[in-house]
Amino acid sequence: MMSGNPLLRVQDLHVEFKTRRGQAPVLNGVDFEIRSGETLCVVGESGCGKSMTALALLRLIPSPPGRISGGRVMFQGEDLVQATDARMREVRGNRISMIFQEPMTSLNPVFTVGDQIGESLRLHAGMNAQAARERAIEMLRQVGIPAPERRVDEYPHQLSGGMRQRVMIAMALACRPDILIADEPTTALDVTVQAQIFDLLRELQREKGTAIMLITHDMGAVAEMADRVMVMYAGRVIEQGSTEQVLSQPGHPYTRGLIDCLPELGSSAAFGDGARPELAEIAGVVPSIWELGRGCAFRERCPHAMARCAAEAPPMFALEGPAEGEGTGAPHGAACWLHVEAPRARMKEAA
Repeated sequence: MMSGNPLLRVQDLHVEFKTRRGQAPVLNGVDFEIRSGETLCVVGESGCGKSMTALALLRLIPSPPGRISGGRVMFQGEDLVQATDARMREVRGNRISMIFQEPMTSLNPVFTVGDQIGESLRLHAGMNAQAARERAIEMLRQVGIPAPERRVDEYPHQLSGGMRQRVMIAMALACRPDILIADEPTTALDVTVQAQIFDLLRELQREKGTAIMLITHDMGAVAEMADRVMVMYAGRVIEQGSTEQVLSQPGHPYTRGLIDCLPELGSSAAFGDGARPELAEIAGVVPSIWELGRGCAFRERCPHAMARCAAEAPPMFALEGPAEGEGTGAPHGAACWLHVEAPRARMKEAA
């Protein structure tokens, strides 16, 4: 059950990296909220700033050359941007945990998986070595790893890619965090194990009211897991709202493009029999940081681009409030000039 007050509120978050060409802005004014018991799915192509946003929340951006150059990350009334390093060590892995995208590089090759899961339990929960080991075995069992009593003493290189991913999930869930950031948590897993992991996440939410920030490319996972959706492009939030609002009535051409790229389940297009047109695609690629300019970052790929799109970046326009039964989340909004120019054009035609 989602609570009315935000557990985490991110306000005007900016991140930049120092390069030979100058300061490179990789996040530009990111704003969003997460409530207890809520799942927020963050979607967008690679390079849009999804993982960088997650790293910024935990102050894990490599510094130098990166730094948070502006904004606030308010966690239960405390600004984590201003928190000390000691305080952040108390928060990470305990109050806020993260499932990293690359398990082979995130796991330490010289420690057993049991030691790595147990480390946070000993540090944050005060467990002794035996209790931490038993809890690690239980966590391995919960994420679907067979023979957990044996696997707990193995090293990362002895496990498959999918099993290493499940170890990362077990580490993140061990301390039963208030917020779980999951960066593509089921990428290396088959659909059966993926369903088990999603069931485990939902169970955690029911028992503790954990908020989940799920970063994914899988719109099927969005439809299954999300309460709200946040779409990112070129370091900005360009649309957010309830899952029903965003998926059924997308307010930004980029969001529409992402949805149109998906085959319909069971459709002839999904099996390539030629009975339906080929899948749509979004032309071009996400632009370089140095190519963004002043206007809308999506303008070069947008079929609805107009002169104003090149002149100035659009603000977030409120489209409608939360849908019935959607709680007290932020209203459906999209950063697109169509919500100003298209209504204006229709008024001129009517006149």
